[in-house]
Amino acid sequence: MSGNVETNVRIASCALEALSRITVRRGTSRDETVRQLLAEHVASQEQQLPEDRLTHISTVLRYPRPPRWRGDPRTDVPLRVRVPADLLERARAVSLRLPGQHPRAYRDYQGRMLTDAVTTAIARDEPFDDDFLSGLLPLLRHGAALGLWRLAAATSTRPEKAWLLEARTIRAEHRRTDVPHDVDEQYILRVADVLEQEESWHALTRFEWVTNLARGFLTGPRAGERERALWEQDKPWEKLYEGFLRADDRAERRWRRQQGSTSYDWTGRGGTAVWRARRRVDLEYFEDWLVGRTRNDPAAGVMEEPGSPGWLLRIPPAWLAHAPTTPTASGPYTAWAEQRRLLAFPYRSRQAFWPLLQCEDTPGHRPVPGFEPVAAAAGGLRPGQVLGFIEAALIDWNHDFADGSTLPIALDVPADQAYRFGFITAEERHRLMAAARAEILKIMDDFIAWAADDGAGENYLHKLREARGSARAFHGLTRSYPLHKRPKFIVPRASWTWPGRSVAAELVAGASPELLGWLAGAAHRRSSLLLEQAMQAAWQRAFDAYGFRM
Repeated sequence: MSGNVETNVRIASCALEALSRITVRRGTSRDETVRQLLAEHVASQEQQLPEDRLTHISTVLRYPRPPRWRGDPRTDVPLRVRVPADLLERARAVSLRLPGQHPRAYRDYQGRMLTDAVTTAIARDEPFDDDFLSGLLPLLRHGAALGLWRLAAATSTRPEKAWLLEARTIRAEHRRTDVPHDVDEQYILRVADVLEQEESWHALTRFEWVTNLARGFLTGPRAGERERALWEQDKPWEKLYEGFLRADDRAERRWRRQQGSTSYDWTGRGGTAVWRARRRVDLEYFEDWLVGRTRNDPAAGVMEEPGSPGWLLRIPPAWLAHAPTTPTASGPYTAWAEQRRLLAFPYRSRQAFWPLLQCEDTPGHRPVPGFEPVAAAAGGLRPGQVLGFIEAALIDWNHDFADGSTLPIALDVPADQAYRFGFITAEERHRLMAAARAEILKIMDDFIAWAADDGAGENYLHKLREARGSARAFHGLTRSYPLHKRPKFIVPRASWTWPGRSVAAELVAGASPELLGWLAGAAHRRSSLLLEQAMQAAWQRAFDAYGFRM
């Protein structure tokens, strides 16, 4: 059929068997049956409120489970889906997405919205089960699924519990006194909301916890009544949630052992979930500042740790953002964004545009002259990534961070690139390259010495010594050593530290378009790396502060 697009989902084998029975009953091909089922399911779910839409229990429990290790056999089966592209998007829009899941993510965090739509559509027409699913309520509402997930998340790590309990304490105190929240309390409450609704962590173990809870709530003759309680999240649910949150470490580990769950300490994932929640709230504050500021407002601010790396942002005082309230008012701004004279980014329920200058003679705005090379560097980004690109363009790389960030906030320019832009001489480039070469040789020699002390075979050591002239070949050999043993092998690059300020400041100072385009891309790549390092630091800090003590 013309107009269809083809994709694949992986479902339980019992779901595929149910689909075969439907196909026989309807007298249609498998492709046509999937199209019909999906269209019927989507049409009915679009008429429901989001919390009343249906999901299949297998989606909530991440069943069938993906292989734990590479090379392990899969227990799910593939199903080809050939349907119109718009139906695919509508199906994803009405499907369940658990907090922390995303369409593009590491496998533990990957959302399975289309799989959910297909599985739920099949189950609504032809119920199915197997040994794992037997006895469980097959279909439940999104609100109930999220209520079950929140209970599992409450049996969680101490970094998350500490934040959520502080938020609950603030809410309880303000219910008694009716005093407005101050700025710090508003921040704590907002981070707690994001942590519960958006930034939960995922692992197979967490789905084991959800499964244990589901077998208690969603089986037996009262399964429907308990599903309603999970959907309502009323006082009995709140009491249970509070109990899970306040359970001490010893009780929690005992509960996990009783439920057959692993005793592995997931504190690091909890710490990074809190970091991501804080980062999300920091970006909300940043975009509010960007859109709401006027020419008379402060032109600098620090994205403070630990929610962000702690860098200083400086904006040219005259640069503004604007978020039109109607599509008609967005017309000229959208045209400028398409011409890459400025950037557009999602802001609340509409679009915002940046950077703009206030027109002097008439009401309205105009694009910043010369911004095109910077906008071009953001050409391949998704809408949700543009705000981070804008942040990177405002980082003051020349600010003294000695008393601020724990990360080295600096922008390194490859020596060849610095020479091409005229920042260093040929002699300086040669000196930087020679220093990097000496450093890599020392790293190689240290690795060879370490491998010899670790008992590596003479043949392997001989190969390492032969590859000493090629960083790439040597790196390949280090990767063949057992992963849990080998030290990290990082190849240093010949680079020169950028002494300038921000990308925006360089534009105002009259830098060349070529430099602006390169600098904007480099700043965004560097800031993205620093964010990854900041999240990794949050992982380690969580263990230092909250790791289980035996």
